[in-house]
Amino acid sequence: MSTVDLTQANFEDVILKNAVVLVDFWAPWCGPCRAFAPVYESVSALHADVVFAKVNTEDQPELAATFQIRSIPTLMLFREQIILFSQPGSLPGPALEEILVKAKALDMDMVRKEIAEQSSTA
Repeated sequence: MSTVDLTQANFEDVILKNAVVLVDFWAPWCGPCRAFAPVYESVSALHADVVFAKVNTEDQPELAATFQIRSIPTLMLFREQIILFSQPGSLPGPALEEILVKAKALDMDMVRKEIAEQSSTA
């Protein structure tokens, strides 16, 4: 599966309409980003049920600022519009695979309940 380019214009729509979205914040001049791209593409082929998306931080600085991206690459995983994972740096394929498998296995009702409990005590 090929990746989807996210922009300020389509970001919300992609997140809202897809159960699982993995976002790679990157830039063309970033060596680690370019090195990670083949890993990202190869893992995307294993997960047809996940949208693999990319945000070019050079072209989309407002979007990068919204998510406080300070280092690239940064990976962010959304499931049912909730950020489950956000981490700067690239990952080897098996680690990325493990994150996706664990995220898909989560009980999202429990996640929402925990978020609600944390919000009520804050």
